[in-house]
Amino acid sequence: MIKLLQVCVNLLRLLGGNTVDRIWRLGYASRFFLTVLLRSGHALLHFRLVMREIWFAGVLSLIIIMISGLFVGMVLGLQGYEILQRYGSSEALGTMVALSLLRELGPVVAALLFASRAGSAITAEIGLMKTTEQLTAMDMMAVDPVTRVVAPRFWGGVISMPFLAALFSSMGIFGGWLIGVVFIGVDDGAFWSSMQASVDFRYDVWNGICKSLVFGVAVSLIAVFEGFDSEPTAEGVSRAITRTVVTSALAILALDFVLTSFMFRGMS
Repeated sequence: MIKLLQVCVNLLRLLGGNTVDRIWRLGYASRFFLTVLLRSGHALLHFRLVMREIWFAGVLSLIIIMISGLFVGMVLGLQGYEILQRYGSSEALGTMVALSLLRELGPVVAALLFASRAGSAITAEIGLMKTTEQLTAMDMMAVDPVTRVVAPRFWGGVISMPFLAALFSSMGIFGGWLIGVVFIGVDDGAFWSSMQASVDFRYDVWNGICKSLVFGVAVSLIAVFEGFDSEPTAEGVSRAITRTVVTSALAILALDFVLTSFMFRGMS
């Protein structure tokens, strides 16, 4: 009986310690986010710093975004045609492909790819700078590392994400057209006319842009925070990279549910 009580006490102590640690870390991340926003003026005024990070986070991610979007659109074209043909609505293939990509798959999958490729790289870069004491050297030279290192990378990711999501959706629509019209034989005019009649800029395109922007803020914040807060060892940096990918994926999916619920409520 005494051993059972001791085990229960140890479990409660472990659970309580982990809960307190998570709450403390969440508060520290929130304060870090406010610090980045308050010290972003230098990065935005010297926009060449942000442009370099846009190249690193956005332009270098174009290949994986374009290829992934193309294949996702092709799969949607195949699966959508198979389903719509059963109900005699194969002409609505363009509508199904466009709405699926613009509302959900485009922003979500592009954000997941962005977190895996650019987010992990940002975390690794900042973590290695901390490990090699470059951030400490900046402090010694009266250079704020948040202003010089963190803020440009944060805004580079935020600005890149909507463009990457738009490119993903565009390539996906092209892939759906390629499979549906060129290979299967759906009428070209019906494909594009149904899409044009069904896609609304405010409820479909604009909502997708808003989602991608929110995802960009979340992924970029997690990436720079995990890098800045990582332990200055090789093992600590590797754990920070893992946390970046896992936390970003969970944050994207959770935010997608919240944003979708609000957007559907606004459409009704």
